[in-house]
Amino acid sequence: MDMQTWRDSRSRADSATDALREALAGLGIPERVQRHLRPMVTHRGSPMVHVGMLQAEHVEQIAEALRVAAESRSLTAASQETGA
Repeated sequence: MDMQTWRDSRSRADSATDALREALAGLGIPERVQRHLRPMVTHRGSPMVHVGMLQAEHVEQIAEALRVAAESRSLTAASQETGA
């Protein structure tokens, strides 16, 4: 992988990590948990976010927030389909 590919991938991984940190902070997940997030780039140049180990209670909070977001998204899509 060339250096520009690595830089672009690292930048994307950094942005994704920051976005996840902000989302977790919005859920009230403690900063000590957010510190475990790490931006990474694979040897093939894929941007990744290493989440690490999280306590079950924090994962349950994240899962609930994702469920609410998914329900909201499907309700929005349904209302757009019906023209409401």
